[in-house]
Amino acid sequence: MADASLISPTTERRTSPRAAYRKRRRRRERVHMFGQLVDLVKPEEVLHHVQDAVAEGRKSLVANHNLHSLYLIQKHPEMRPFYDKAEMIEVDSTPMIWFSRALGLHSRGFHRCTYLDWRDHFWSVANRKGWRVMSVGGEPGVGEEAARRLGARYPRAEIRTRHGFFDATPGSADNAEIVAEIQAFKPHILFVGMGMPRQELWTLAVYDALPDCVIFSVGAAFDYEAGTQTPAPRWMGRAGVEWAYRLVQNPRRLFTRYCVEPWALIPLAIRDLRAARRRMIGKQARRTEDFGAPPVDNFPRGG
Repeated sequence: MADASLISPTTERRTSPRAAYRKRRRRRERVHMFGQLVDLVKPEEVLHHVQDAVAEGRKSLVANHNLHSLYLIQKHPEMRPFYDKAEMIEVDSTPMIWFSRALGLHSRGFHRCTYLDWRDHFWSVANRKGWRVMSVGGEPGVGEEAARRLGARYPRAEIRTRHGFFDATPGSADNAEIVAEIQAFKPHILFVGMGMPRQELWTLAVYDALPDCVIFSVGAAFDYEAGTQTPAPRWMGRAGVEWAYRLVQNPRRLFTRYCVEPWALIPLAIRDLRAARRRMIGKQARRTEDFGAPPVDNFPRGG
């Protein structure tokens, strides 16, 4: 597979003309970096995708990649099927956007996209449409506080939460109980926030048992909504220094993630850069073939 392959997921379900158009457009948005596929989408495009999926009543998985997940997927290859199922894979990393531009891809700063970038828009839509939203993850009590705060601002959205401290082993009583609760609630949106790679592996294990809804892996999203964690100002995300803000807040937990793990991606980065150079040389060669050799200067030189 070429490192800048443009690939779109397929579905057997009938989609609306608008959704079909957006799917064709995402063929140009899906690119290959660090050995993984990602979609160069803006926050509003994520919300368009969500609204289409909810309107059509189909199941859709929205994933995200950052430097941490790129590292983890090397250590936990069992995560790969999760990303294979995803209809959309957000880029949750400004350094990844910078690197994609070095590869000659059509990326811009606004393609850095995560829950904190689209949450206000999302909850406004959820409130207007009366969506049922369920969150699984976080410590006991965090989800309830997040739901209380969100409910005060968006009273028409129906919100239910379950903490992430349960036995997630397939076949366990805890697991069966939570899946049954999700099935009974029939959410339009399911947020899974249990940290990487647990949230991805759990979602993958129960995916077939989940009702038709849009499923997001969102990490600490409801911790931010509950006020137990403070998000970095959005300008820091756009500037690519949000990691420093989080590192100062929790150096013991995040030092390895931000200061050690990225070095393991260097071989993948070198491979991508070499492939990008080969593509550039190939394009130049084809351009020369298409337009012929450069014109010859027939004017005599000298006196």
